[in-house]
Amino acid sequence: MINFREVSETNKMIDQENLDVRTITMGISLLDCADADLDRLCSKIHDKIVQSARELVKTGEEISADFGIPIVNKRISVTPISLVAGAACRSTGDYVRIAKTLDEAAHEVHVNFLGGFSALVSKGMTPAEELLIRSIPEALSQTELVCASVCLGSTRTGINMDAVRLMGKIFKQTAELTKDKDSLGCAKLVVFCNAPDDNPFMAGAFHGVTEADRIINVGVSGPGVVKTALESIHGESFEVLCETVKKTAFKVTRVGMLVAQEASKRLHVPFGIVDLSLAPTPAIGDSVADILCEMGLEQAGAPGTTAALALLNDQVKKGGVMASSYVGGLSGAFIPVSEDQGMIRAAECGALTIEKLEAMTCVCSVGLDMIAIPGDTKETTISGIIADEMAIGMVNAKTTAVRVIPVIGKGVGDTVEFGGLLGYAPIMPVNRYDCSEFVSRKGRIPAPIHSFKN
Repeated sequence: MINFREVSETNKMIDQENLDVRTITMGISLLDCADADLDRLCSKIHDKIVQSARELVKTGEEISADFGIPIVNKRISVTPISLVAGAACRSTGDYVRIAKTLDEAAHEVHVNFLGGFSALVSKGMTPAEELLIRSIPEALSQTELVCASVCLGSTRTGINMDAVRLMGKIFKQTAELTKDKDSLGCAKLVVFCNAPDDNPFMAGAFHGVTEADRIINVGVSGPGVVKTALESIHGESFEVLCETVKKTAFKVTRVGMLVAQEASKRLHVPFGIVDLSLAPTPAIGDSVADILCEMGLEQAGAPGTTAALALLNDQVKKGGVMASSYVGGLSGAFIPVSEDQGMIRAAECGALTIEKLEAMTCVCSVGLDMIAIPGDTKETTISGIIADEMAIGMVNAKTTAVRVIPVIGKGVGDTVEFGGLLGYAPIMPVNRYDCSEFVSRKGRIPAPIHSFKN
């Protein structure tokens, strides 16, 4: 039962502290749509998405109105398209056609984004998977709501360096084809190590093959709630600090559970997981960086930042699992530069660099996220950044990711505006020393010794 005090607390978190359900994401399996005929495949994909998600947006809006809880996005994730379309696609143009089909279906059911234009190539690439990857720049430039992701490595398989090298080129090509929108296409593209099957957050969401035919996953966000809670214990011990974060995360997860169970019941779709992620927005007071400052740092990026973020991430997870047996996805703290006012401020004053962000990814939920870099950054440099991040994920057996945006025509000192939840960002400098000889080696980096557990 939820008592009156808890209702009052929840109302305060929503009204004054930017608590929201960031997304209800319906995962849809497209495995039964596979067909060697491209026309039939596209038709099956369109029909299944529309039939499955026809009521998703309406239901989300009704739950939001009934419970007074903001639900910012309604999204869809689908089976990685490389697993569904391999028999039908003979060219990159065929995959672009599927991307357009996904986009049409997403528009028809009025969702905010659709994820799953994806390939899982952590150990090697089939010809079909390579075709999909090479189609990504054109696919993202010709669609509005489709998001793409590629899994390049895992703790069990190592890192596919051939795919890492290719993705450096894909990021640059995507940036070029969307340069009229400040290379915005790259904001819909992410690469992973140890990608989870049940992530409800874009751009990396896809519906894993271990999932049911349809599933409801919910992502909850509340950086402002945590910051407000910490303001009341200024100067207290680490024990008090940890307990405060954990208890706050528990309350936030309860809100997510309420929405997830209600959406599952109304849509007659099984409930999957609640992803409790402190996902910031550009709004004042909705910042992970501000939480770190409330812990005692002058700016995010100062010495002690990685330790503070490790504490935050761990206590968020502990609080979440107290509130729900089905916490999953990426749960923890996100550090996207363009989407976090405190991170933007720290990057602008020089407190935060890409190298410091890389260190922080060892203990955060995801990795290098929404970082704008100079448009003339070399493909091989981007591949080197990706390789570093994949290595952190592989060795530490955690999810890591890279979503960088080489903004064509802009350099260090410029600012790029993405709009909405994507915010804005200063162009951050990258290390200019060359790594092309390293990333040009063929093959894969093997899995670490601790991967052999069976």
